[in-house]
Amino acid sequence: MGTVRTLLVLRHSKSAYPEGAADVDRPLAPRGLRDAAAAGNWLRDQGLIPDLVLCSVAERTRQTWDLVSDQLGWTGADGEVVRYDPRLYNADVTGLTTIVRETPAEVKSLALVGHNPASGELALTLTSERELRFPTSAIAVIEFSHGWAQVSPGSGTLAGYWTPKGGSAVGRG
Repeated sequence: MGTVRTLLVLRHSKSAYPEGAADVDRPLAPRGLRDAAAAGNWLRDQGLIPDLVLCSVAERTRQTWDLVSDQLGWTGADGEVVRYDPRLYNADVTGLTTIVRETPAEVKSLALVGHNPASGELALTLTSERELRFPTSAIAVIEFSHGWAQVSPGSGTLAGYWTPKGGSAVGRG
């Protein structure tokens, strides 16, 4: 198991609050559209292209991934897979950890596109970081020196971090 596994934890971009829309149906706000594209640019510039993407079923997470993947040139071809998992919508950190542990061994890089507070809590829990702001569009890059099935609290290293206003920190681990 000498292969490094990379988990990309993405919080959806800024959403709008249209009157009468159910929470799951809320779209991105104009700022969210811009920030999602910027997040995709950052991932592309870092060479962080996931093998598998697990995305919440909420409209704002789906739109976030669509805009991020446009910047990555991620077409869904060549074995690239995106799965819309309803468990991500209301998951807590324990649920997200369970989902990560289910990742097939051949996947080297996994992206989770979800919601707070669970996304931010997952990044903190897996890396044992004490403080990590996780605003909309935030990305945490977490590396593991073992397989997905062994992912547990404190077992990862924060290898990178990006927010729309704060920029990035790479290799913080």
